[in-house]
Amino acid sequence: MPEAPSPELAPLAGRVALVTGASRGIGYEIALGLAKAGAHVIATARTQGGLEELDDAILAATGERATLVPVNITDGAAIDRLGAAIYERWKRLDILISNAGDLGLITPLAHLDPKVWERSLAVNMTATYRLVRSMDPLLRLAPAARAIFMSTGVASKPQAFWGAYAATKAGMEAIVRTYADETDNTPIRCILLSPGPMRTRMRMQAFPGEDPNDLTPPDAIVPLVLELVTGEREDPKVEFVRYPEWAAKRG
Repeated sequence: MPEAPSPELAPLAGRVALVTGASRGIGYEIALGLAKAGAHVIATARTQGGLEELDDAILAATGERATLVPVNITDGAAIDRLGAAIYERWKRLDILISNAGDLGLITPLAHLDPKVWERSLAVNMTATYRLVRSMDPLLRLAPAARAIFMSTGVASKPQAFWGAYAATKAGMEAIVRTYADETDNTPIRCILLSPGPMRTRMRMQAFPGEDPNDLTPPDAIVPLVLELVTGEREDPKVEFVRYPEWAAKRG
């Protein structure tokens, strides 16, 4: 079993992190990266098997287990129960990574099935509100909470055929900016993070003809996330960070 990492290698030791959509892709890699940095990870997703694979990877890397919560992010009552369980066990939440998302369907708005729209609305917007509602008391109990919400460039620059994703992600951004303003006088810092084109299942759904080998692997975003959750954050209270720009500055 691996030895416990030194404080220099575990900047998040003692912190509690909740990651949604953690069974694959960006969420999986962020959860693993946070665990390697010393955080205890609470991982949620609908897919039990994916969560168990993540737990095995975390155990192999750190010698510790994650807390796995198979849950549908659209189940508001389950999110409330999760918040209560986190309080009972840890009394606070240091890091929130709101990663679960729904692409919808790349199609003209007039052709969009109402069920597809409702699903995107439930996952991208309503679930964000429910997470904020349930986790806010826990974030306020942390000495320096960080809440990262995954966004997209089409939220601010809508494109043809992307109506469901663009509109619901724009609504998500409005929720986050509102919450950031409401927590202006607290240590909580909110961050909107746009990963850009990455080698994920969602990207393959949106661009099925694209060569995945030409895309950035999702684990590349981990150093940026660690920087965002460990560094001292100043005003503005909400930041919009684009991974491609950050990576370009690092050379």
